[in-house]
Amino acid sequence: MCYDIKAGLEAQLKRAQKHGDLQAIDEIIQKLVPLTDLPLHHATGFNHPEVLIYTNESPFFPMVATWGLVPPWVNDEVQLKKIWNSTINARGETIFEKPSFKNAANNNRCIIYIDGFYEHHHFNGKTFPFFIKNKTGKPLALAGLYSLYKDGNGGKITTFTIVTTKGNSLLEKIHNNPKLSEPRMPLILTEEDEDKWLNPLIEDLKESRIKELKKEYPAEKLEAYTVKRLRGKAYVGNIAEISQPFKYEELTNF
Repeated sequence: MCYDIKAGLEAQLKRAQKHGDLQAIDEIIQKLVPLTDLPLHHATGFNHPEVLIYTNESPFFPMVATWGLVPPWVNDEVQLKKIWNSTINARGETIFEKPSFKNAANNNRCIIYIDGFYEHHHFNGKTFPFFIKNKTGKPLALAGLYSLYKDGNGGKITTFTIVTTKGNSLLEKIHNNPKLSEPRMPLILTEEDEDKWLNPLIEDLKESRIKELKKEYPAEKLEAYTVKRLRGKAYVGNIAEISQPFKYEELTNF
């Protein structure tokens, strides 16, 4: 699963900076960033924060989007609230089957750049948060889907979900929630696969093309360590220190 992320400004601007359009980057900072919740030292999808996403329609200039995909067939606020918390993640194996994601999988794919993500490890009846990031310190590119929601008053919001896949060997050790049949993790794209995720899909090859991109991200490229509590009274909030290493005496196998 991927319900908790860290996403700073530098990470969110990665693709725009790679494109090299300085004027566009300045425009993003001046016009778009104030509309987001950045920087997100720790954000949970259940709070539906606003971040920058890069879409197949605008691959180098991002748009502001709200976490939690709202399908186009949602037609009122009651239905929106009912579905919102269940579309924070999209299981990669079924995105072409689920009504909530099918249209977006075919037509609206996006990338979310983050500094890292948080997952919880279960041990002796307690949960311990881990922060997982790129060993090089570079942002991670997550595969996503997006949708444009229009409310009854003429308002529009862009919403997105993070695609997940089976956890690699590192996440197998960390993400051991007994309620899940297998460990999960966000679908992390390699640099060479980022454009492939956004490129148009040929009708007869859609599912096979996406399946090729859902390969396991190498565990050796990731770094993980425990951090302070992300829930409850001990939670210190959305501050920079939240992603710093913190040791728990109970965990002797990490």
